[in-house]
Amino acid sequence: MAALDRIDRVILEALQNNARLSNKELAAKVGLAPSSCLARVKRLETDGVIRSYRAELDPRPLGLGLQALIGVQLRLHVGEHFGSIGDHLRSLPETVAVYCLGGTTDFLVHVVCRDTEHLRVLTIQSFTSRPEVSRIETSLVFSFARSGLPVDRGA
Repeated sequence: MAALDRIDRVILEALQNNARLSNKELAAKVGLAPSSCLARVKRLETDGVIRSYRAELDPRPLGLGLQALIGVQLRLHVGEHFGSIGDHLRSLPETVAVYCLGGTTDFLVHVVCRDTEHLRVLTIQSFTSRPEVSRIETSLVFSFARSGLPVDRGA
């Protein structure tokens, strides 16, 4: 993977803010010819710096008006438990994100649910019923704002 220069970082920042920019718009924004800009974007994709492009959805129109963070503590800290529960948590349709942590909480899971009953059933059926799980702690999310990664243009 080639080192990122200032122009790469400007491209990344622009796409992170609006991934729907056309190549022509992006090239104008970063001061490159469209062909040079496209070549850089393709390289950033090939190198895995740009992993994907996706739409950010509002969960409410989808009937998912409740968000929660569920902290999961495992009974034993052995490799197979981390793998099996991690795979299980990522496979749940309600899962937005799964973080494997160090500290007293082993996993933090961001979920979306229809309502409190849906959340209650989810925590019982998909979390506390698992033999690897010692305890969970659920916190309701009142607001959520996603921000992009910091891109240091000066580097």
